[in-house]
Amino acid sequence: MCPAPAAAGVQSNAALVRRNADAAPRDAGEPPRDADADAVRSAADAPPPDADAAGGGAADPRRWLILAIASATQFLAVLDLIAVTIAFPAIGRDFAPAPASALSWVLNGYTVVLAALLVPAGRLADEAGRRRCFLTGMVLFGLASAACGMAPTLTLLIVARVVQGVAAAVLIPTSLSLALPAFPPRERATAVGAWTAVSAVAASSGPVIGGLLAASDWRLIFLINVPVVLLAVGAGVRLLPRSERGGRQALDLPGTALVLVCVGALVTACVEAPEWGYTSPATLAVLAAGVLVGALGVRHVRRAADPVVHPELFRTPGFAAATLGLLSYFVAYGAMMLGASLLFTDVWHYSVRTAGLALAPWPLTVLVVSALSGRVVGAVGARATGVIGALCFVAATLWWLALAGDGQGGGGTHYATHFLPGLIFAGFGTGLYQPVMFAATGLLPSRQLSLGSGVLMVSRQAGTALGVAVLVAVTGGRQQPDFGSLRGGWIIAAVTSAGAVAAALTLRRGGARVSGEADDR
Repeated sequence: MCPAPAAAGVQSNAALVRRNADAAPRDAGEPPRDADADAVRSAADAPPPDADAAGGGAADPRRWLILAIASATQFLAVLDLIAVTIAFPAIGRDFAPAPASALSWVLNGYTVVLAALLVPAGRLADEAGRRRCFLTGMVLFGLASAACGMAPTLTLLIVARVVQGVAAAVLIPTSLSLALPAFPPRERATAVGAWTAVSAVAASSGPVIGGLLAASDWRLIFLINVPVVLLAVGAGVRLLPRSERGGRQALDLPGTALVLVCVGALVTACVEAPEWGYTSPATLAVLAAGVLVGALGVRHVRRAADPVVHPELFRTPGFAAATLGLLSYFVAYGAMMLGASLLFTDVWHYSVRTAGLALAPWPLTVLVVSALSGRVVGAVGARATGVIGALCFVAATLWWLALAGDGQGGGGTHYATHFLPGLIFAGFGTGLYQPVMFAATGLLPSRQLSLGSGVLMVSRQAGTALGVAVLVAVTGGRQQPDFGSLRGGWIIAAVTSAGAVAAALTLRRGGARVSGEADDR
């Protein structure tokens, strides 16, 4: 069974207006225009978000309630990815004699389906209407959660988890794309920071919440979703804005199939490699199939008239950098989070509950820093904010590599001085880097908001799965890895964190703003 992780640059309207103003023809003899003044004068006449890019417009008075609904669904989707891992022993006892390979699909069925469907689900939401897809996904998630909680057999539990993954694939990209247009540019970094913080808290608190619920009954992990879903659906019907539909265009079925197979195969290879063996024929065959289908997918989207993923998506300034940056970042994130959990439980011999509490400074720091991320972006710009965030991640890994030994059981003093600062550095990195990169969705035209969110979420899911797989490979797949092998995982995390720094550096000075208030300096 694949061990699960203990978790899961943008441009303002003023820049777009300024660029258009610079490109406009001038009469002969007319003096050069002041681009900044033109941008200010033209801002009031800029088209609304649904007319062009999702980069401007008046603030929706319901925006924080809309964000709360979107964040609640994000919390459930991420929590259900993580919390169930702690319940594996209890689930195995209820369905004994269930083999470990079958039991692993209670997690992997959700993980693989979620990753594979994020892009097609995002495209569907843009075409059919984000509000409609979001509410449908929420109802389906609630029904699937109830089915998981009442499943009489392991097979039915796995089937219900797959349906949960389908629903989560609809919810996650539409949650951000519904919330983001409600905020004016100056508040967008703060909004994305709050949304990111909720995800980080859900990922980091998953083992603790899962352990508390599983101590009573593992089915509560799923059944507790139902009342939250009912409240969110009721609030969503009243509050969520009706988005413009993208048109009655035919769905790119060949492209959708290629994306599904490519992402599904690559993620399956990552999550199953520890069970199958990293050089086994099954792992290599699935990996090769994913790469081959991916190449066919690239060829298809370059030639199709209306592909499931438009190449222009990656020509949007800052979006390609955000996609690669998030992939690099989440490889490090998955390896660091799982490595910290294994250090606490297998090297320092903490209980699962104590290990969860030991990890808590990470998400708590994210909560504080994310709330301030909008001000940081306004002060120094999105590119500098992203670079600082990624450097904090590098600093976390270097701190652990330099100081965190086996600690003779990880006593309080050793934890506080040799490991805790690294968790705080990681929290700063998460709180600064993710909002900047996820806010790249705001660069896209309104008709592609959910699709863009889905692409970025694939980077998150694939990166996390790859980070976990890399760490498991470094530790040799041992149930109780030693400290030396965990250090190897942190070295890899440091390298991929450096890749996230490089991605942030490629953000353009004027094209990587989140708040719309300041250029990168």
